[in-house]
Amino acid sequence: MAEHRLTTGLPGLDRVLKTLLPGDNIVWQIASVDDYARFAEPCAKAAVDAGRRVFYFRFAKHPPLVTDLPGIETLTLRPESGFEEFIRTIHETIDSARNRGVFLFDSLTDLVADWYSDRMLGNFFRLICPYVYDVGGLACFALLRNFHSQALYTTIAGTTQILIDIYRRHDTLYIHPLKVQQRHSPRMYMLHAWEGDAFRPVTASSTIPAILKPVPLAGLPAGRSRPGAWDRAFLEAEQARHDREKGAIDPDRIAAQTHRLLRMLVSRDERMLGLAETYLDLDDVLTIWHRMIGTGLIGGKAVGMLMARAILRRRWPRCGEVLEEHDSFYIGSDVFYSYLVQNGCWWLREKQKDPRTFLEGATEARRRILTGTFPPDVSQDLMDMLDYFGQCPIIVRSSSLLEDAFGNSFAGKYESVFCVNQGSRDKRLEDFLAALRTIYASTMSENALRYRAERGLLGGDEQMAVLVQRVSGAFYDRLYYPQAAGVAFSFNPFAWSDKIDPEAGVVRLVFGLGTRAVDRHDDDYTHIVA
Repeated sequence: MAEHRLTTGLPGLDRVLKTLLPGDNIVWQIASVDDYARFAEPCAKAAVDAGRRVFYFRFAKHPPLVTDLPGIETLTLRPESGFEEFIRTIHETIDSARNRGVFLFDSLTDLVADWYSDRMLGNFFRLICPYVYDVGGLACFALLRNFHSQALYTTIAGTTQILIDIYRRHDTLYIHPLKVQQRHSPRMYMLHAWEGDAFRPVTASSTIPAILKPVPLAGLPAGRSRPGAWDRAFLEAEQARHDREKGAIDPDRIAAQTHRLLRMLVSRDERMLGLAETYLDLDDVLTIWHRMIGTGLIGGKAVGMLMARAILRRRWPRCGEVLEEHDSFYIGSDVFYSYLVQNGCWWLREKQKDPRTFLEGATEARRRILTGTFPPDVSQDLMDMLDYFGQCPIIVRSSSLLEDAFGNSFAGKYESVFCVNQGSRDKRLEDFLAALRTIYASTMSENALRYRAERGLLGGDEQMAVLVQRVSGAFYDRLYYPQAAGVAFSFNPFAWSDKIDPEAGVVRLVFGLGTRAVDRHDDDYTHIVA
């Protein structure tokens, strides 16, 4: 077999697809991993026989796709260790093999167990598939059919070169090519039965419906309304809460679901998770989800605000009587990753992982971020949020994963933007998106990058979530401001009397907006309260 020739390892399938081309990514939509293995193994074996380097990326809990096949290099990955490290390892492996590489992946559906989000699965595919194409390699992927959101299937269909459905009926496997880029034949997109060494088109109208009928079309209303992995987890939790109210559910099940949702929304740091499980219950978590835009974690600053409120509520019940109603929204950290991928910033950002090159490309990355576009579904959700706020001023606050976390405050390193939120509906959305871009771009600032480098944080995941809050206060004629604001510290270094206990803390109070409590001015009538 000539080394330059790519093959599925099944000559009959090669004929259906009119041969494979360098750079092809093949995605199999499956009902069973066993069916995927039937196609993965001959492809890998043929590549080994042709003298190519074959890499098997092993990350799922399902049985291995290939066993006892000499010549295959198996790389065991840990998706729970973080999206960026996962992507970086695969990228470096593909780069090492270039056009001699054949890359076999476990079922992508299993990644949802650690990433919780179809959006992140789409980001993964949009980063890896084009790179395989660029180097002229060959890659095989699979994902469960009718399990994910329609948005993910649309992303994958628009990115891959070859997309094939696999069906099984009466122990016969059928393939249905849905997309074969740059190739065509009169019968290519028909259902084909795998019979011996051949794949024969199924032409009988009496047979085709029996095979395809059980599978709903993803693009029709029944398919479009199917929730992805993220929403499905929260919908199941809402049902569990409803069952609990009727006394029809085990408390252990509620606890398990609460733990899972806290990992999805609040933190994956075990110390913070322990604190969250002490003070937040299932109702609190679902309240966060109801005010969530996108998917992913809500970030350190948002978590700090929620935990402070929850601790006060638990330890000082009267707090609920004096605090304003909670009125924040959260833009999930996955939206940040999606924005970087969509606007061509990802690989520029990867240079920041190396202490020797962490400032290279930062200027260009900031430029692309400040001029980028958002996915239509995110823009629509943000418009709905602005409709809720009306014309009240809002503050758009950075809330990265490391911000206000254990050991690192990141104080002043990332931007927060005040939005007056005035003007037409379109103008208010335009201003808000500009504020969001500003916060995203601040992750590439020299100040923030040097801070991360000094603390050995360049190599870890640093996603930017965003906290959106209504500014407290009221309108007074044409002006809007709070009656008072301030900042509190747990230790008072200004103990001006022996009667003052420094451990009791200190509050700095100002009239109007709280920025004056931080950015000090001599004419602000500031009051220091021990």
